[in-house]
Amino acid sequence: MSPAAPVRRAFGDAELVVGPELAPAPLDRVLRALYPGSSWSDVRRLVATGKVRVDGVRAEDPGHRVGPGAVVTVRMNAPRASRTLRLPQSAILFADAHLVVVTKPAGVSTVAYDEHETGTLDELVRDALRRHPVARRRGPEPELGVVHRLDKETSGVLVFARTLAAKRALKQQFRFHQVDRRYLAIAHGRVASGTIASRLVQDRGDGLRGSTDNPKLGRLAVTHVRTLEQLSGASLVECRLETGRTHQIRIHLAESGHPLVGERVYVRSYTGPSIAAPRLMLHAFELGFSHPSTGAKLHFELETPGDMARVIRELRR
Repeated sequence: MSPAAPVRRAFGDAELVVGPELAPAPLDRVLRALYPGSSWSDVRRLVATGKVRVDGVRAEDPGHRVGPGAVVTVRMNAPRASRTLRLPQSAILFADAHLVVVTKPAGVSTVAYDEHETGTLDELVRDALRRHPVARRRGPEPELGVVHRLDKETSGVLVFARTLAAKRALKQQFRFHQVDRRYLAIAHGRVASGTIASRLVQDRGDGLRGSTDNPKLGRLAVTHVRTLEQLSGASLVECRLETGRTHQIRIHLAESGHPLVGERVYVRSYTGPSIAAPRLMLHAFELGFSHPSTGAKLHFELETPGDMARVIRELRR
């Protein structure tokens, strides 16, 4: 007989003082312990709709790390959190009839994680295009073509297609490694410059994405790492992607013993001192590609965002 599935506890008002057996842990994991049998999307929706408080403060990030002794409170009648987020026009770096290049802020998903998630980058960009003095179309703005993604906590430059032909052409460039992509990252420890190559699989055996030694499994991932500066307990590094697999930089640095500062997933085997950060310290600062219609070379570079610059300054001290 197969083991019985856990009995799902119905959502209702609840309060939990987080014990050492749970903490430190992401808030969504604590909520799943509070409501056995619930799904990740269920508990994340509690946070997204303003039902959860940690030590009396409304929680906004389901990945927020909760320490021992923290009081997590769920109130089902709490009013939905009102978050009217709009991209400033300055976030649109380039736009024409074929594509739009934007600055993605940290904390915003590129596209919806599930059918209930709103306020995603594609929605915000469509809204910004409707207000754009040059790039707006007559009539409703159509769905944007997703060419590549950045993790929710990652900031940086990203391109969307505005036509099916542009989407196909841009995807071809990504597929054949004709796109220039460089990231700025802060990683724990002293990182040596070099190239990391491995075959990445969706489940390395512990439920996480990772590398495999089996040459018949996974997809090749290649990351070129260059150390820019040694910081206190960490390294400021530049990562150039030759391939673009999901979580590639995070996995490669973590598996080499240097998880990113702010990492909450790929840290199970890391035993060194952990540096606190407001989010994952990863920023896609460069993107270059050929225009899908004209063939002109387009190149974009961003400055280091404020939250990341503050962490760098602290670690320089």
